[in-house]
Amino acid sequence: MAILVNIFLYLLSLFAIWLGAGLIIKSVEKFSHRLHVSPFIISFVILGILTSIPEAAVGITSIVDKNPQIFVGNLLGGTMVLFLFVIPLLAVLGNGISINHNLNSKNLSILLGIIAIPSLFALDQKLTTIEGTILVACYMLVINYVRKTQVIETQQENILGLKLYSIIDLAKVAVGIATVFISSQIIVSQTIFFANLINMPSFYLSLIVLSLGTNLPEISIAVRAIFSGKKDVALGNYLGSATANTLLFGTFTVFNNQTVVLQDNFVMTFMFITIGLGTFYYFSRSKKDISKREGQILLSIYALFVIYEVVNGLFL
Repeated sequence: MAILVNIFLYLLSLFAIWLGAGLIIKSVEKFSHRLHVSPFIISFVILGILTSIPEAAVGITSIVDKNPQIFVGNLLGGTMVLFLFVIPLLAVLGNGISINHNLNSKNLSILLGIIAIPSLFALDQKLTTIEGTILVACYMLVINYVRKTQVIETQQENILGLKLYSIIDLAKVAVGIATVFISSQIIVSQTIFFANLINMPSFYLSLIVLSLGTNLPEISIAVRAIFSGKKDVALGNYLGSATANTLLFGTFTVFNNQTVVLQDNFVMTFMFITIGLGTFYYFSRSKKDISKREGQILLSIYALFVIYEVVNGLFL
């Protein structure tokens, strides 16, 4: 009976994160369009950061609870979820999808490289404060690079004169943030509970299960796209969310204020992430679309990744 209660709390908290993140995203997105900022900037910077609020909440809670491996697994797993599960699933269900972005091959490779750096730093099974600082700096450089290469049409003199939010919008944002952070505390505690119950390190449970839960905002965007009949994906949102994970990864590593030690060899996990991102780049760099077959290939890589990590977490 106790286990059923814990499962219910876990699922309820994931659903609450979905609702909370949705409140935040919808209210901020409306205002963003008023500023006449380029669509890529909106999706990459604004939506990218907002859809990463669940990861931020889980990361803060894991640091406070002195279990930093949870934020490591969650953020690394989130990268795989975005590029090898969410987008490929859309491609399979929609019989192929268009990838909307105005990035050339060079720019796309740079962004995917920044997204892969955290897994590179984890290869030696430890994360230092210096490495965390480097990751934060990489994100700042990327934002500056995107700002210079993308067209921003915002009329600066009108920004201060705009009312950012109505009282209702502010209330929605506040409720959304509170919901996400409260739910994240429950999720972290339940992750530790289930990890102990099945004798699996919390890192692996975060890498596989929690990463799906905290990416519910991105998944919900994909689901809405399916039901609305749209066969295009604003890649900026997914790139922005994954790049924001690099910022969070570095920030939490620094705030942890001591080296984060990982429990197991990370070489195969790094290989999966590298192969996955490399394959995604190859499929999307020229045609700017992902076919149904290509989606199936990406999903297969993700399935192999999950199987390997489950076996590794339970038996090795």
